[in-house]
Amino acid sequence: MQRAALFRGGDAQMAAGDLGELLVPYMPTIRVPKSGDRVYKTECAFSYDSPDSEGGLYVCMNTFLGFGREHMERHYRKTGQCVYLHLKRHITEKVPGASGGALPKRRNANLFLDLETNSDLSSDDFEYEDEAKLVIFPDHYEISLPNIEELPALVTIACDALLSAKSPYRKQEPDSWEEELQASKHAKTLVQLDNGVRIPPSGWKCSKCDLRENLWLNLTDGSVLCGKWFFDGSGGNGHAMEHYKETGYPLAVKLGTITPDGADVYSFDEEEPVLDPHIAKHLAHFGIDMLQMQVTENGLRDNDIKPRVSEWEVIQEAGVKLKPMYGPGYTGMKNLGNSCYLNAVMQAIFSIPEFQRAYVGNLPRIFDYSPLDPTQDFNTQMAKLGHGLLSGQYSKPPVKSELIEQVMKEEHKPRHNGISPRMFKAFISKGHPEFSSNRQQDAQEFFLHLINLVERNPVGSENPSDVFRFLVEERTQCCQSRKVRYTERVDYIMQLPVAMEAATNKDELIAYELKRREAEAARRPLPELVRAKIPFSACLQAFSEPSNVEDFWSSALQAKSAGVKTSRFASFPEYLVVQIKKFTFGLDWIPKKLDVSIDMPDFLDISHLRARGLQPGEEELPDIAPPIVIPDDPKVDEIRLLYFRRFFLVALDIDESSVMQLAEMGFPLEACRKAVYYTGNLGAEVAFNWIIAHMEEPDFAEPLVIPAFGEVASTGAAALGAVGLDNQPPEEMVAIIISMGFQRNLAIQALKATNNNLERALEWIFSHPDPEEESDPALDTMDMENNANANILAETGSEGPRIKDGPGRYELFGFISHMGTSTMSGHYVCHLRKEGRWVIYNDLRVCASERPPKDLGYIYFYHRIPS
Repeated sequence: MQRAALFRGGDAQMAAGDLGELLVPYMPTIRVPKSGDRVYKTECAFSYDSPDSEGGLYVCMNTFLGFGREHMERHYRKTGQCVYLHLKRHITEKVPGASGGALPKRRNANLFLDLETNSDLSSDDFEYEDEAKLVIFPDHYEISLPNIEELPALVTIACDALLSAKSPYRKQEPDSWEEELQASKHAKTLVQLDNGVRIPPSGWKCSKCDLRENLWLNLTDGSVLCGKWFFDGSGGNGHAMEHYKETGYPLAVKLGTITPDGADVYSFDEEEPVLDPHIAKHLAHFGIDMLQMQVTENGLRDNDIKPRVSEWEVIQEAGVKLKPMYGPGYTGMKNLGNSCYLNAVMQAIFSIPEFQRAYVGNLPRIFDYSPLDPTQDFNTQMAKLGHGLLSGQYSKPPVKSELIEQVMKEEHKPRHNGISPRMFKAFISKGHPEFSSNRQQDAQEFFLHLINLVERNPVGSENPSDVFRFLVEERTQCCQSRKVRYTERVDYIMQLPVAMEAATNKDELIAYELKRREAEAARRPLPELVRAKIPFSACLQAFSEPSNVEDFWSSALQAKSAGVKTSRFASFPEYLVVQIKKFTFGLDWIPKKLDVSIDMPDFLDISHLRARGLQPGEEELPDIAPPIVIPDDPKVDEIRLLYFRRFFLVALDIDESSVMQLAEMGFPLEACRKAVYYTGNLGAEVAFNWIIAHMEEPDFAEPLVIPAFGEVASTGAAALGAVGLDNQPPEEMVAIIISMGFQRNLAIQALKATNNNLERALEWIFSHPDPEEESDPALDTMDMENNANANILAETGSEGPRIKDGPGRYELFGFISHMGTSTMSGHYVCHLRKEGRWVIYNDLRVCASERPPKDLGYIYFYHRIPS
């Protein structure tokens, strides 16, 4: 007890021998971080506590995981690790100088933690001091650092290595995209020319050519110049780089990316995207108010202000004084650099009770049964994020009495303003070349990526993603024979086309286009934007109308014919997600966004879209596959061997030129690689058709995994298509075997007999020269039970996939809006209806919405109205 008392205070001095003796039993558990070890010294694995938090952060000296005070005991009980490095940052107000202002800023030698400074506190008014202690559990002995002379050498080396370790989210491997943007070395000392340049809010154009996209504003002289050509379709002639080479002016900001939360800044000198902590001041030099002041200089009321038509202003409700919201469910999320798509989707996801119950409701159990490295566990990180958003712990309003007390004590207790989902993003995007980058992404693609991860990581007895799942009935009809085929598939999103031809203000649009062209030709300011007004009913009608099936082969005619396809709901989900298909391709194949206004209803009834199945008088198309043309070669076995080697033994060299052609159209790079691979390097056109057919799949943009010989069973249907709803083998697998010269029924029978394993199916065919026409029902039943990819059927038996069918009447409760010209750029904002009013979630800013722009949304969330 006497020794415990000496160490708890950290004030008493002990001999070096006593400290060494105390640490001897724990020496085998103390490790020195090696290259590749991730040291989490800035964030708790289970919460958003950090060294800034009141209790500081405890970093395990063996696993290098960080824990807040309330979660450290859990790690101690689970692992038995006793030695932790306790990190705490103290923030105090600077002593005022004689003139009443703060003393001149000086470098603090006691600042050694690699932490972001609190954006709410000016570094000119507050001082930061970092403290580190060794803590030994369970008796909570404390040893203040540095204590080099008294500590064993191994402990000193381990502490130094841990304190100097870089962020675990920075780039560590050549193929890793996880990298933090760093502040530019030019940002603080940037010289800006006083040349009177003022940048207008629109109508930008490269000063050396006629390009109006991918424009960059040089922050030194205000020149507006074009960038280089990028794979996402944005292009330029490289005039911004040429200007830097001529002048040496290092920093430029991309026009169109400026929001109140920041902008995309590039350093030509450092040759990488960077952060500019002084971006607001640098932009203000050229007349750009990135914070979009909410009160006008002339004191006009909101009703007197000229209506704003820019989607950036309307969607973010600029020009309207918004009341900040605090408490549970009103927690903002920091933008980590083009991560607003993730923020918007996760705010919407955790507003749904099923997700709240699955992760936050099960939080104690999830945390207690988490693996030894909870940073790499999906359910743990989902529970952590959900608790951070819903607990209110990181969204507390300022209290006047607390502020007065803090000033009197000259110590500032930092108040968390939102959470930084850095650990969540690093894990959920791991291995994904798009989501793990700092580039902007499509919120719809991320939503499907998240649902795919939820499906693969079940939690509890119910899967929360089931609330989005529904069945689609597709009816295909041969126009000549009038025969039909009905199929079903699982989906999570209702995609509505934009019926541009149904615009109700066509005359205004024509007049605006004429004025716009005249203004561009005369180099005058562009006229006020006129946005196409599309009735929602027209979009719904376009969704329900038949569409032509390209290259349709009629099994009734045994030839190609005209065919049409219609889609209906075989079931209605509990939560209906509606995506407005605003993104399309121009004649030049550059992705474009349709800037339209659609009168989305608060109450939606799609009961009339209920599927009806095969109707009386309809005749089904025969179940016959198209014929495969095989060269007239007597050496059929050699042809079969060639196909076998092509699909199983030899990994195709992917044609990178075809990949880049597709990527330049705006498709995700990994999806392009998969398209070229699965179409056998037959060219960009064939691969494009594959993309169109598969782009709605949840794993569309996930990395390509090429199975090696003997590994086909592990990838199986996952690589070539999901198991059909009627337990038929994937059509892609059937087509591969048919292309080798085998009959369709033999291919299906072989795949069923081998659990959809292509390699074993070929062996089965060669070992069964005279197979029966009909397969054994018992064998089919056994195969279905053993099929790992048939989880949809296995969970509900003969009832089919997991669905929550009910009435088709819904009420709107949220929507995600996109600002910008492409999914590869711009900004996302989320609006949610909570406690009877609309709330806007704009990254860290959470406010009561005054004018929710429901007509400009991109993804809408509806919940079913109980019958």
